[in-house]
Amino acid sequence: MKGNEQVIAHLNDLLAGELTAIDQYFIHSRMYENWGYSKLHERIAHEVQDETNHADALIKRILFLEGTPDLSKRQPLNVGRAVPEMLQNDLAVELSVISHLRKVMAFCETARDYQTREILRVMLDDTEHDHAHWLEQQLGLIQAVGLQNYLQSQI
Repeated sequence: MKGNEQVIAHLNDLLAGELTAIDQYFIHSRMYENWGYSKLHERIAHEVQDETNHADALIKRILFLEGTPDLSKRQPLNVGRAVPEMLQNDLAVELSVISHLRKVMAFCETARDYQTREILRVMLDDTEHDHAHWLEQQLGLIQAVGLQNYLQSQI
């Protein structure tokens, strides 16, 4: 099915965001593992898989719309040097993705591409309620119990 070229371009832009999130989460998960924070490592490794699933859904939709997925683009990575900075950087990526998803969903509505909008709605729900919410919780825990207590709980 030949899709709207602008929808395909927007999906490729979203794909760049998902690929960036995969890369950033991947390096952060390895850093957590190296530092001995096994709980953070496991959770962030899970996020890598979730982001990979999002990228896969975008690639499949682009192909269905007879477009060409562009896996060569990435946004700049913001690799942290300490746990709070890493969590904050990951949250910034998620908030950016949320904003972008909402804009593309609105565009899909005007383009009358309701199926693409629905695919993006599912991704938005996952990004808001799972990814961003969890990161906000972790940053809140650091403030509530202190960094050292938080880090001890992640071993």
